Amino acid sequence: MSRENAIARAAAIFDNGDFLDLLSRWISYPTESQNETCQDPLHDYLTGAITPYLVNLGFTCRVAENPANPRLPFLIGQRFEGEDLPTVLTYGHGDTVLAMDNRWREGLTPWQVIQEGDAWYGRGTADNKGQHAINLAALACVLEERRQLGFNVKVLIEMGEEMGSPGLHQFCAAEKDGLAADVLIASDGPRIDPAQPTLFGGSRSVFNFDLRLDLRKGGHHSGNWGGLLANPGIILAHAIASMVDDRGRILVDGLRPEGIPDSVKRALAEVAVTGRQGPTIDPDWGEPGLSLAEKVYGWNTLEVLAFECGNPAAPVHAIPPSAWARMHLRFVAGCDPDDFIPAVRNHLDRHGYAMIKVVPPREGWYPATRMDPDNPWAQWAVSSVQQTCAQKPVFLPNLGGTLPNDAFSHVLGLPTIWVPHSYGGCSQHAPNEHLLAPIVREGLQIMAGLFWDLAETPPDWRIL
Repeated sequence: MSRENAIARAAAIFDNGDFLDLLSRWISYPTESQNETCQDPLHDYLTGAITPYLVNLGFTCRVAENPANPRLPFLIGQRFEGEDLPTVLTYGHGDTVLAMDNRWREGLTPWQVIQEGDAWYGRGTADNKGQHAINLAALACVLEERRQLGFNVKVLIEMGEEMGSPGLHQFCAAEKDGLAADVLIASDGPRIDPAQPTLFGGSRSVFNFDLRLDLRKGGHHSGNWGGLLANPGIILAHAIASMVDDRGRILVDGLRPEGIPDSVKRALAEVAVTGRQGPTIDPDWGEPGLSLAEKVYGWNTLEVLAFECGNPAAPVHAIPPSAWARMHLRFVAGCDPDDFIPAVRNHLDRHGYAMIKVVPPREGWYPATRMDPDNPWAQWAVSSVQQTCAQKPVFLPNLGGTLPNDAFSHVLGLPTIWVPHSYGGCSQHAPNEHLLAPIVREGLQIMAGLFWDLAETPPDWRIL
């Protein structure tokens, strides 16, 4: 019985095809949460795929109704081995975005895993069935090697993450005792680079708002009225330019973080953002004086997602009556979203744009979360992955994107460790979604090592 044997078992289930068979069965459930007519597959995934797998590992399972949307159920599984042992909560989501059946490349189909070279195609392979399948399969390998895990495990699978996780926070609050644990270890999102094992401890959050300027009813002929009537598109463009400069630097103080903590700076100094297998990076875009890693993981960004003036599909020679823009802020921990709208309102008023309306978001937002790189759980996880992979993984205090991490860090009060098994070019949320086989194999090994170390050499969870 050894760590090496457990990791070898994890590699073996990749090499002999067992993991591919498992993932293929799970991918075959058409779990489109964004499809309002989809209900049975969402429930069946929990009862027909996850529950039998966990029960075979000695878990008790129950499917629970979502308090916000009964169509999107939850599953809680538990394997209890002892009061004096650490408890890990692991999480995943079994729902996917829409399949987009007719937009996949010839030879591919969303609900079947198809291999082409190192790529495993299928809807949910990267987001998120493949990722939680890796974690649960690695857990099974450790159990097979040790016969007992040496820790307690709780599993939470939701079926509405692609809908914004409705009900997740209420569910976690209602099930706080049942979901109590010492740490969350889960997987979602991409590695920073396909060849670079990555860990992150939280996520930036997102806050959308609209700017709208209505000057009059109806358009007016530009030959008769041009030069006499104010153009709302021009005014709104200048207002946005007062908020963010021509190199992407935020100019509204209330939308900027106060700074980057020293421990976060030290961690990000070891992060190389290359953009490999993605778009070409514009190195002089964004906040001046920051590294590329600090820009995307340590700072806020303000973007224009959409801008509309007149009829873009069929422009006419008339001065339009109104203009509209959807603004998009990604923000880090330490920023209070309640301050954003007042900050924008005050900024516009000071710059002579009192006529522009600032419309708050209709959707909710998650608080941004971040784990201090000096946290013992972070250091333990980095050490474990380094031992498995013979290279130090990247540790990001937070992901650049957004996850409902606050349900675990804030509602349940847990330190959170995320181990992504995907990469930036995986085409999640798009046709031709896929996993990379080398990351799958290494991910199985990484998770087997983490779970082994949780039994053998955990941090002192009693005092953390």
